Amino acid sequence: MSHNSFGHLFRVTTWGESHGPALGCVVDGCPPGIPLTAADIQAFLDRRKPGQSRFVTQRREPDEVEILSGVFEDDRTGGPVTTGTPISLMIRNVDQRSKDYGDIRDTYRPGHADLGYDLKYSVRDYRGGGRSSARETAARVAAGAIARKILPGVTIRGALVQVGRERIDRAAWDWDEVDRNPFFCPDAGAARRFEAHLDAIRKAGSSVGAVIEVVAEGVPAGWGAPIYGKLDQDIASAFMSINAVKAVEIGAGMAAAELTGEENADEMRMGNDGTILFGSNNAGGILGGISSGQPVVARFAVKPTSSILTDRRSVSSAGADVDVRTKGRHDPCVGIRAVPVGEAMMAIVLADHLLRHRAQTGRDGPVAFPLR
Repeated sequence: MSHNSFGHLFRVTTWGESHGPALGCVVDGCPPGIPLTAADIQAFLDRRKPGQSRFVTQRREPDEVEILSGVFEDDRTGGPVTTGTPISLMIRNVDQRSKDYGDIRDTYRPGHADLGYDLKYSVRDYRGGGRSSARETAARVAAGAIARKILPGVTIRGALVQVGRERIDRAAWDWDEVDRNPFFCPDAGAARRFEAHLDAIRKAGSSVGAVIEVVAEGVPAGWGAPIYGKLDQDIASAFMSINAVKAVEIGAGMAAAELTGEENADEMRMGNDGTILFGSNNAGGILGGISSGQPVVARFAVKPTSSILTDRRSVSSAGADVDVRTKGRHDPCVGIRAVPVGEAMMAIVLADHLLRHRAQTGRDGPVAFPLR
């Protein structure tokens, strides 16, 4: 299987399966001299790991990361720092229950990758979905923690803004609230509605989708490129690579189609301090594929978890009609734990574009303004 790597100058390759002995990643292109310990990475993995509430899978994985290479400590460094060589990370699997999947080894779960895998490779690891499992995203979160270390002044935060048809009230947005509820929700009132809705979904043995919004503040103007290296293009690609993601928006996104030119244009004026002030951010901080200096805003939609307890019609590898009910421990809303994954993918894209911008221009940010 090819295509397990993402990025150009900051490049991440993930490896491992859901029910294998371990999974992990190799991060290539991280600059040398960056302070890095396992604790720096663990803090982000702890936000994503399963079993932290009744609204996510009850698989119990500590997700403890091990740094195998690319970091060195001696008297001159004053602590562990990156060496500029590939950083290899490993996360061991300790709570697999492969027997839960014995009944579907020869059948294809509707909505899953099972059929596509067999038709392409004629072999698949049916235990938890193997490589297609959302368990793979733990490695992305670990890599994203490293990416954040090379993004000085950039703050990346994600939030769950919709569960099924339940949406947040944007007037009630409070970033501090994100860490106070099990949904990463920025609206306390919406979090209570999410809880009631998901309790009903969970008890019915069903699932529901969600929308996640990721905001990166402090991104300087100038990152990206106007044609095939667009910043928004790479963000969209990164988000679409996350398991179960079916749609991505940048800025106003699909809603921009309903706006007039006057409404959509983010008007500009000069501030008293000589900086450019924008009247709105429909562009999501990206103009013509290049960051504008405004917050980079993107959203992605996650479909309902395909593993549900309701019988669904399908076919077997022998070509027979069958009914499928998926056993095991599954998220009633996989979008909840996708929040830290979205943050990680945003960080990886931005780190890659920082290094690309630095390589081409010799700077980390824009030229001095005004230009004349």
